Amino acid sequence: MPKNTPSLAQEISDRIERQIVEGSLLPEEKIPSERQLSERFGASRAVIREALRELQGRGLIETQHGRGSFVARMVPEPESDSRLLQLLAGHPSTLYDLLEVREQLEGQAAFLAAERANQRDRYFITKAFEQMNAADPMSNARLDHAFHLAIVEASHNPVLVHVLSSLKNLMLMTVKASVANLNPRDSFRQQIAKQHQRIYRTVLAGQPKAAKRAAMAHVRFVDESIRQLEAEGQGIIWIDPTPSPTD
Repeated sequence: MPKNTPSLAQEISDRIERQIVEGSLLPEEKIPSERQLSERFGASRAVIREALRELQGRGLIETQHGRGSFVARMVPEPESDSRLLQLLAGHPSTLYDLLEVREQLEGQAAFLAAERANQRDRYFITKAFEQMNAADPMSNARLDHAFHLAIVEASHNPVLVHVLSSLKNLMLMTVKASVANLNPRDSFRQQIAKQHQRIYRTVLAGQPKAAKRAAMAHVRFVDESIRQLEAEGQGIIWIDPTPSPTD
């Protein structure tokens, strides 16, 4: 047998790595249990543990005692004391810069999700959409954000998924700003609900161009509406980008 023939554990770790690279396993997603992996790959649990140790040693997964193994973030979230977050906290108007980024990246994510979403993706998008709609619109920022993330994950573009995952708290800040400033006003809240409905329908209907337009129009509406309120002297609620313990 050639000396460079990979072991079974190495083959399994390589296959799990490909799933992470391809976006089949997402940042912070739980890896199947040792028993499940053993059944899937037809290998002993000792071999599975060796494969997981290999992935953990390379920083691709993180193991939490009593909870299992999870996909690591490939691009770390900025630390709460990072210069970036300190800069944003000192200049609340950079909210608009973040919204510009969201408009472009989420528009492309919606386009790709409409093209590539599978049955599993559609299930999670629908679940996120229904949970968001069932929640109190005055305090549903995390569920609103989860809906948009479900679409990003359905893009099956691992670079896009990992980049937006690394910016999770910053993107959540923009959703919190939208909820705090726009949702209390009936006209804005109703428009946002219609926009979410349009994004949801076009993605699930497999209409890439329409989905991209809908996603970009939604973020642009949030941007323009907050700017309008600020120009009118309405007293904008600025959101601190520093992650709270519950983020």
